[in-house]
Order: sequence, then C-alpha cells, then structure tokens
Amino acid sequence: RVYLSLCLYPYPQAELGLNEHHQNEVINYMRFARFKRGLCLKTVDSCFQDLKDSRLVEETFTVDEVIDMLDGLQTVVHSEVESELINTTYTNVLLLRQLFSQAEKWYLKLQTDVSELENRELLEQVAEFEKSEFTSSNKKPSADLIKPKLAPLNEGGSELLNKTVACLQEENEKLKIRLKTIETQATAALDEKSKLEKSLKDLQMIQGDQKTNANQDITELENKVAALKCQFEKTLNDSTANQKFLEENLVTTKHDLLKVQDQLSTAEKELEKKFQQTAAYRNMKEILTKKNEQIKDLRKKLAK
Repeated sequence: RVYLSLCLYPYPQAELGLNEHHQNEVINYMRFARFKRGLCLKTVDSCFQDLKDSRLVEETFTVDEVIDMLDGLQTVVHSEVESELINTTYTNVLLLRQLFSQAEKWYLKLQTDVSELENRELLEQVAEFEKSEFTSSNKKPSADLIKPKLAPLNEGGSELLNKTVACLQEENEKLKIRLKTIETQATAALDEKSKLEKSLKDLQMIQGDQKTNANQDITELENKVAALKCQFEKTLNDSTANQKFLEENLVTTKHDLLKVQDQLSTAEKELEKKFQQTAAYRNMKEILTKKNEQIKDLRKKLAK
C-alpha cells in the first residue's frame, strides 16, 4: 500500500478510500493477481495429478518408495511456489517503480508504510472488497476497465508531448507579442494625449473663445484612451484564460500518456510471465515422464 503525500484532484472517495479512477486501477491489478494465483494453483494441482498418473501404477509400495515419491513431489511444488513468490515480489517492485517514476516526473515524493501491510483490519477490508467485486456479484468487468492492447509507443509519446509543449510555447510567444503591441499602442495614445493637452493649453492662452471646442476634443481623446484601455484589459484577460486552458490541456495529455504506458507495461509483463510458466511446466512434465520410464525399466529388471 502506497500513501501519497499530495493529492492533485479532489475526486469522490470509493470503497477502499480511493477515488474512482485509482480504485479501477486497483481492480485491474487484483484481476491480474487473481489470474496469476489461478495459474500457480493449477500448476500445483498438475504436479499432484502427474504424480498420481505416473508413479501410482502399482497396488503396494515400500516405505522408501513412498518417501522418494513425496520428496520428488515436495521438490517440484517447492520450486513452483518459490518461483511464483519471487515473481510476485518482482511484479510488486515493478508496480512501485511505475508509481514512483510517474511521481518523480511531477516532482512528487511518495512515502510507504510497510507496517500497514500487516494490518489485519485493512487486509480483511481488501478481502471483502475482492469478494464483493469478483465473487459475490459475479459481475463482468465494465467497458471502462477493459483496456485495449496498444502497440508500443517508445518515443512516440514523448515526441507528441514535445510537440504539444512547443505549440503551447509558440502560442504563448504570440500572446506576448500581441500584449506588447497593445502596450505600445496604449503608450502612444498616452503620449498623444499629453501632446494634445499641451497644444490645448497653448491654444487656450491664444484663443480663450475656443475653450468649448477644446473640452470636446479632450473628451473625445479621453474616450479613445478609455476604449484602448478596455481593449487592453480584455486582451490581457483572454490571454490569461487561453494560457490556463492550454496548461490544463497539457496536464491532461501527460496523464493520458502515463496511463497508456502503465497499461502497456502491465500487458507485456502478463504475456511474458504466462509464456515462461507454460514452458517450465512442459519441461518438468517431460523430465517426470522420463524418470517414470526409467523406474518401470528398473522394476522389470528386478522382477526378472
């Protein structure tokens, strides 16, 4: 169990105390773990069945023969269980590695509490959740939980992300240029206002009777400056809103990329482990068959 020191989005909490998205990820992992557990149990059952089919061919056995059969069965079962436990440990390490890698990309530091792994109350809560999710309800996985198998992204995801960042930077530069243009226009308008005010004062000293017309010019100029100021503020607000939208879009794109990479890695590991275990089972069965044939030959020679 991993505890996050920071929560970015306040999603509603579900049965395990996680938001809906994270709970779906837990369900996917539990489905993978149940599948691996089923394969391990089938392998152990096959070991016992192979012993019954290949060694229990006579009605009576000596104590040494029974001990030899049990020792051989113990060795096979011990090897299978040990291999499965090791693979489970490595799988959990890879899962933690994925989480930590994603956190490091966002400059987060995750903390784990190993003592909570022995908390019986929490373990029972997880068991009840698994029972309700996979056993009692007998419900099929929803369409949202069925992840399609995609082709490896390799550097394609990073390239797409880099292109998105470049587009955002280009848009930001355009907004900066537009903002500078508006600031220049506002500054020019203010300079023009100052020049007109100075000219107006000179005209008032020469012609006092043109005071009314000058006031009208000033009013029109002030209205023009006010309109430019409103346009400047509106453009600035639009620029801020557009930049915020682009940043949110970038965050969403990064999350989608990390999610697809996580799904791809899980599918690849599952296929690889399944193939390895199948090959190991066939090899072990061939070895047992050869040993049984040798024992039968020895029995025939002893009988003669």
